Amino acid sequence: MEADARSVIKGDGMGIQFDCIVGESAAMQEVFRLIRKVADADSTILITGESGTGKELIARAIHKTGKRKDGPFIPVNCAAIPAELLESELFGHEKGAFTHAIRTRIGRFELADKGTIFLDEIGEMNPSLQVKLLRALQERRFERVGGVKTIGVDIRVIAATNINLEDAVKESRFREDLYYRLNVIPIHVPPLRERDADIPLLIDHFLGKFCSGGETSVKGIEEGAKMHMMAYNWPGNVRELENMIERLVILADGPMINIHDLPDKITCDIDGLADGDGASHARRLPERGVCLSEAVNEYEKALILQALNRTNWVKNRAAKLLQMNRTTLIEKMKKQNLMNSKDASPLLK
Repeated sequence: MEADARSVIKGDGMGIQFDCIVGESAAMQEVFRLIRKVADADSTILITGESGTGKELIARAIHKTGKRKDGPFIPVNCAAIPAELLESELFGHEKGAFTHAIRTRIGRFELADKGTIFLDEIGEMNPSLQVKLLRALQERRFERVGGVKTIGVDIRVIAATNINLEDAVKESRFREDLYYRLNVIPIHVPPLRERDADIPLLIDHFLGKFCSGGETSVKGIEEGAKMHMMAYNWPGNVRELENMIERLVILADGPMINIHDLPDKITCDIDGLADGDGASHARRLPERGVCLSEAVNEYEKALILQALNRTNWVKNRAAKLLQMNRTTLIEKMKKQNLMNSKDASPLLK
């Protein structure tokens, strides 16, 4: 699925892909536009978004698209490294600078020279280290721990966080001057629930990824299962969706993933999924607007699926739940192309 990051690619049934980032929603097209626009700039970039939205993928796409693509891309997870070791990790240390410093070590800033350093989870950085980072960002110069020699580097800095840094500044957990130094060019990666048009593309993308090795009999996913996955809120975002597809490919009973393969949290989610303001997912108006007839059609399909799933696809019982005749339900199932994988025809039962 790799592609030249300088271009936006139309895939066969895969929607639009920028480098390894899949999406055709208006929100992701705006992200792609920003990537192309800032790729050759050396200004500091701050990528914000919830955990699992793909912030590091965005950073790598910026690096691979721009003039520094032949230089190194050095990622640092500021939350994963103990605070007492992070300074040495970033700036290096001299031999004898502290106990167990038996040799001089080059830090990540030096390793990123002529390339890009990616500071992930920047909001978790210790306040005392934030001061030293601020100077390094302003001057592109620093000293190793225990050293006196000033080292200069030619780097582009990209930072990312899943917390609100403005709130952290107000709570004195993050330096205001460092925040403004980082937030020269902001890029926000939207959560998956705000770009549900991308969910079918991502499902197909990850199915291709996990089915390509020939070690599974899974060939695809039924429309009913895909509808349930579109109705789910995906709190873990794209990372959760990827992990779910990997799980389904391994555990599915047949060649097509169906609603019976889905975990309860997804099949039940369509019954009463609500966001923070109490609006159900099926009724939420996306920022980009919506085609009303398509939305009504999808909502009808979702309700029919809910009734069929609740009644184990016994159509007489499902029709009663929906307060319609069985024949009307069957006609709607034909129109919506809804098939129970265990039935040869929707007319059964």
